[in-house]
Amino acid sequence: MLSTPAVRARRRAVLAMLVASAALAACGKDDPQAKLEAAARALQAAIEARDIGDVMDLLDEHFQGSGNLDRDGTRRMLTATFLRFQNIKLIAMSSQARVDPQTPTLGRVEAQVLVTGAQGLIPERAEPYTVRMEWRLVGGDWKLADLRWD
Repeated sequence: MLSTPAVRARRRAVLAMLVASAALAACGKDDPQAKLEAAARALQAAIEARDIGDVMDLLDEHFQGSGNLDRDGTRRMLTATFLRFQNIKLIAMSSQARVDPQTPTLGRVEAQVLVTGAQGLIPERAEPYTVRMEWRLVGGDWKLADLRWD
């Protein structure tokens, strides 16, 4: 598969966005805030485990991302990235998560994230990103609905 620097940068950016809130700590299992934070940690774990199915399970059916990214595009991007990198690490250097007090089925996460990728133990790439994620509470589970990155 031919991969340009722009395509590789987009892959890393999408990974960064998908795990922006990975460093958050949970408070209680029934608390919507804690569930939002747990969903973000599950997303990080799924990406680091290179588990496309688990990542896709966390995306809302109407998921959208920067650059007109949708669910199908995300699946393709993850497949290509996971084939390229055996080891992926996501480090949230700072993050804020909050459930909207006016609409408690809407959660937002903003974070500064460092994404690394490697074939072996030493990272080949390390890219910082600012990511903004919007999550929706669907049937008691938080689903990632929108992802934007700089």
